[in-house]
Amino acid sequence: MPADLRSVKVLVTGGAGYVGSHITLALREAGCEVVVLDNLSTGHAWAVLDASLVVGDLADTKLLAELLANGRFDAVIHCAANIWVGESVREPARYYLNNAANAFRLFDLCDRHGIRHIVHSSTAAVYGQPAMATIPETAPLAPINPYGASKLMAERALRDIAAARELRYAILRYFNVAGADRANRIGEATPDNSHLIKVACETALGLRPGMRINGTDYPTPDGTCIRDYVHVEDLAAAHLLALRRLLDGGASLIANCGYGHGYSVREVLDMVREVTGVPFPIAEGPRRPGDPPVLVAANDHIRAELGWRARHDDLREIVATAWRWERELQRRLARRRCSA
Repeated sequence: MPADLRSVKVLVTGGAGYVGSHITLALREAGCEVVVLDNLSTGHAWAVLDASLVVGDLADTKLLAELLANGRFDAVIHCAANIWVGESVREPARYYLNNAANAFRLFDLCDRHGIRHIVHSSTAAVYGQPAMATIPETAPLAPINPYGASKLMAERALRDIAAARELRYAILRYFNVAGADRANRIGEATPDNSHLIKVACETALGLRPGMRINGTDYPTPDGTCIRDYVHVEDLAAAHLLALRRLLDGGASLIANCGYGHGYSVREVLDMVREVTGVPFPIAEGPRRPGDPPVLVAANDHIRAELGWRARHDDLREIVATAWRWERELQRRLARRRCSA
């Protein structure tokens, strides 16, 4: 496994978004040369920091082909995607075009231009509503919405293309990503966000009138859903380990990215109130269709195959970094409004 990545050049698609920007930062700190391709529909140019940015869309075949042909990339980390479950139900074609068709195009062009190492951002949504609370990678793949289905299509295409060509991959299935860069340089800034911790921090700042718990009668200790929250820096570290594995000649793999335990909605909101010191109102409502009671990753595989170890597996730390970032983001937005 190469200890020095300073000679490695990586293309990160979607690298100006929340997860992609943290992966880009981790790559740069490891010494990689990084080029980000992002259409900035939900990402931000400032989030790539000192990496190179190409503003463009994966649907632009000419741009993508030229970039891959001339970039001399050792690997591609593919993060560009639409990610909102509810939106995917309302606009399924958009999700199949971007998350599936654009991924097919990217993987094919990587093969055509001799790029043999791909790390692909996937999701626990490919499992749908599994019967088990702790989900191994071998669980049935039965997505229940276009978001999960489109990501599963991309997984299948990558596996098939790799089987037919000299290409190796790492598919990382994210659980609930949260938190922010501990140095407060970047963080979650996606507009119209529905991530629980992000929304709760916005509520604590007075940007939203209050929070709502959707369902308090689940078969869990406090009646609310339990999810596996993984700090975004630990997630970024998993991508570097996967990249190192592929560059060192390791076999392709599929692995969950989660801590192996979860927190309930009520526990998360209580922690946000405690960290922020703001007792914002919390309403209770009925369940949302399709919300499983518990979604937690079995993470034995990623630990064994990549040597991944969580460094920030602490709900207070996750919330604290998200809270610091949210205040910093609002200060930046206020400065921009003043200077406009």
